[in-house]
Order: sequence, then structure tokens, then C-alpha cells
Amino acid sequence: MKAALYDRLGPAAEVLRIEDVDRPEPGPGEVRVHVQASGVNPTDVKARGGMTPRPIDGFQIPHHDGAGVIDAVGEGVDQARVGERVWVWYAAHGRRWGTAAEWTVVPARQAVPLPAGISAELAASLGVPAMTAHWCLFADGPITGKTILVAGGAGAVGHFAIELAVRAGARVVATASSPRKADLARRAGAEQVVIYTDDDAAEQIKAAAGQVDRVIEVALADNLAMDLAVLKPGSVIVTYAAQASDPVLPVRACMSANVSLRFILLYGVPAQALDRAVTDISAALAEGKLSELPVHQFPLTDIVAAHEAVEAARPGKVLVIPS
Repeated sequence: MKAALYDRLGPAAEVLRIEDVDRPEPGPGEVRVHVQASGVNPTDVKARGGMTPRPIDGFQIPHHDGAGVIDAVGEGVDQARVGERVWVWYAAHGRRWGTAAEWTVVPARQAVPLPAGISAELAASLGVPAMTAHWCLFADGPITGKTILVAGGAGAVGHFAIELAVRAGARVVATASSPRKADLARRAGAEQVVIYTDDDAAEQIKAAAGQVDRVIEVALADNLAMDLAVLKPGSVIVTYAAQASDPVLPVRACMSANVSLRFILLYGVPAQALDRAVTDISAALAEGKLSELPVHQFPLTDIVAAHEAVEAARPGKVLVIPS
């Protein structure tokens, strides 16, 4: 099969290449998926670039997320799953068989049946972003009736955080960096979107929604002062992304706000929480509650350009099409 791979860490143009490799066979408890679309996330380019290095087993095919059709199953897996359309998560987590290839092999629970009518583009966009959004929202309990501030509401995590929060009965206000991105957040369901660079951004948030119960934060160093200004006492800031420089923590202000800070990385989330996320995301798909971001598609042969698009923070979702 054709696959994008690397066997050392570094810049995309220096280490990524396309090769023919043996098509993997599913082992016990595994399924093989013929990949239709592969989602590219910041975690993928950080791992390849060496920012968050992981062991390489000879070679690494990147990307955790994807969509496709099961064409073979291993021992212990129901043969009836052959022919099933699925979305895939964690494909490259501790394994060499990421989704940037014509086929991937994953444990059966990581190939999730797709409801009818869901596009491969949306399915391949789930995985890391939607599951991260789910844990950010629900790690500290139910959110029905609460007010949620989603920072960076036009990004993939922010997009699914808005949609999952609205589905759960929360009121959502979001921030964005431009009017174009603000429109994307509104379309996802945010009641109000504030341009976070505005001098009065905190006042705009409070005028629109009052004080908020929870913040889903993408840039803690940049936004902590604003977050503290809009939170109710006893609220939670959940941050899922690291910036180039760490924030300076204003301890007295955090104490005065009685705020809790939660730092999350999806790869350390408990298995039962991941399973709940899969269940809720699948239900939301079936209900038509999740939608696509603007998609930028690259053929597998343009894998370098796809990684560079993610590194450049191109708005929307970057997908690689293996064939």
C-alpha cells in the first residue's frame, strides 16, 4: 500500500516521504480499515517535528484520525463488521499504523460505526478534536443550564466544544480572532462571539452572558486575565493547548476568583471517559448535531504541504486523501 511515513523527527519537508509498505493484517481484537480520509491535527505535526517526541518502531505512519470502511477483522471480532463505515481515533497512539495511508489497523473499539449520511470529511475530523472537546466540557460534571466560554471557537476543538455544549443544554459564548472566524463560531451555535483582541472583550462577554461557569481555553497565557474577569466564583478554566511560553500565574487573582485550573492532554484521559466521549459523539452525529468545518484536502503525495498547512494554522480542517 501507499503510505506517508517518517523514521526520524524533524521538519515535514525533510523527514516525510511516500513509500510502498506491506498492507497490515489485523491481529486479535483488531480491524483493518480502508482509509477514505485522514485528519491532520496539531498533535500529529508536533510529534513528527519533535516537540512531543514519541518512540518510532522502525517507521511511523502519522495521524490518529480518519474515516473509511472495514475490509478485514482479526480473531475475536464479528465478521459482520466487514463493510462497515467507521470513524477512527488514536490510530497512531503507540502504534506505527496511522491513517496517512491507504489502510490502517486499529483495535476494534477505535473504529466506530458511522450513522448513515455522515460524510467521510466530517468523520475524519472527529477523533482528537471532538474527544478533547468532550473531556474539556464534562470532566467537571454536567453542564446543562450552565454558561460556557469557548476560546478560539473557530478551531476544531472549539467548533466541536460549541456544538457538544449546545447539545447538552448549555449556553455558549465564544471568542475568535476575526469576523470571518466569528461567523464560523456562530454557525456552530455560539449565541455571542467576541473578538478577543478588542480592548473591552471581557465587558462584551459579561454584557452578552453575564458571568460564565466554565472556560474552554486554547491560549491560557494570552487569555487568563480576561477569563478571570468573566468567571463566576468557584468556576473552572480547562486548557488543552500549550503555547511557546508558559503563563505567569497571578496567584492572588486566581485565589480571589476561587477558580480551578484543569490542564488536560487526551492521551492521559481515563478509558471510561474516552468511551463516554465516543458514545456521545456518535449520538450527536446520529442526531445531526455535529457539522464540518471548512475542509482543505490534500492528496497523500502532498503530505508535506498538509503538515505545513496545519503548522501555519490555516483556518478550517486539513484532510489527507490516501487514494
